[in-house]
Amino acid sequence: MKSRWLIPALIAVAIALPWCFYDWGHHRHAGFLLSMLSQMGMMVILALSYNMLLGQAGLFSLCHATFFGIGGYATVHLLNAVGAGDLPVPMELMPLLAGLSGLALAILFGAMATKQRATAFAMITLGISELMATAALMFHHFFGGEGGVTTNRMIENSLFGLTYASGLQVYYLILAWTVLATGLMYYLTLTPLGRMANATRDNFERAQFIGYDPRMVRFLQFALSGFFAGIGGGLYAITYEIVTFDALAAPLSANALLMAYIGGTTVFGGPILGAILITLLQSGVSLLSNSWLVYVGVMFIAMVIFAPTGLAGIIKAHGPIRHSGRLGSLVVPYLRLVIPSLGLLLGFVGIVELMSFLTIGAAQGRKLVLFGGPVDVHAALPWVISCGSLILGALWLRIEAAGFHRIWENLTAEVRR
Repeated sequence: MKSRWLIPALIAVAIALPWCFYDWGHHRHAGFLLSMLSQMGMMVILALSYNMLLGQAGLFSLCHATFFGIGGYATVHLLNAVGAGDLPVPMELMPLLAGLSGLALAILFGAMATKQRATAFAMITLGISELMATAALMFHHFFGGEGGVTTNRMIENSLFGLTYASGLQVYYLILAWTVLATGLMYYLTLTPLGRMANATRDNFERAQFIGYDPRMVRFLQFALSGFFAGIGGGLYAITYEIVTFDALAAPLSANALLMAYIGGTTVFGGPILGAILITLLQSGVSLLSNSWLVYVGVMFIAMVIFAPTGLAGIIKAHGPIRHSGRLGSLVVPYLRLVIPSLGLLLGFVGIVELMSFLTIGAAQGRKLVLFGGPVDVHAALPWVISCGSLILGALWLRIEAAGFHRIWENLTAEVRR
């Protein structure tokens, strides 16, 4: 975030990316790409707002999707009111109103939840999540039950004269709000509130001894995180023009946790990496395999065990080595990890797909196509190859990882000296 050129470069790439896949022959954009990029923007806001609790304040929340969902529901009703001529609000300000609705609900629930911390806080937020999911199914007047609530985003009320009939216009609206929300959340980490959130996370008693109220710090951080999550929910409603109870259910809160942790909770930009990666897995890998959730789960377990600082933490760990000019010393050791890692990965994918096809694909009368070719799941050869690749890859990777660890320790010791 401190780079003078990286952030503008990333924004420029995000602006240009839809045009890189433009069909000039038929004069249309790739609908799947626009949908995926739009979802990435919403998930970036959700993951960063969740990290305001987990990474910055040390609060393990299980109800973060509640504020995302309430922002979506509020936006649907506001759009319907604007479309009926009852509310003169332009489309560009709708996410702000959605954020305010998330803020209001976060203030209500935060007053109760933030009286506790650690496990008690997590249990309270779990109860809030179940309460709101049940309410969404019971109170049809506002939530619409299982069918949800629909709207029409073409309200003909825009600051720039846009109709938002095309997915491209909606994507640029999401991009603008993603950049704005990301910037605000970053600068919030530089404020006294952001610093004290870190202090209460690291040493609760000491922050209390020097005169601060840790409960008030938790409350303010909880409320503001609900505000930004509500903005993401508003963009969700504008994009899909329908909001159901899934938008505030527990699986979405689990997704926010996955994105923040896999990306890295110790670095501000970590949840951005996690949101992009998880969205790619959901949108891309889910088209190739019914077992994509298995891969996400295994990746999460691997990150917790071997890289608790996440992807951004791994990148950050290379900073001192890069500044010392010795990053090139790691090229060969990293290349030696590639082949055993691929063997392990291919073997694991092969076993998962073979087992999954035996229980799902065979009943549907389909044929398994794995790595570009048809595979007979009842033959012994695919199973032997997959198991052999998995075992040999794991053993080989363990040997290479031990060697890499020695090189890393020696290199970091030299840089320290």
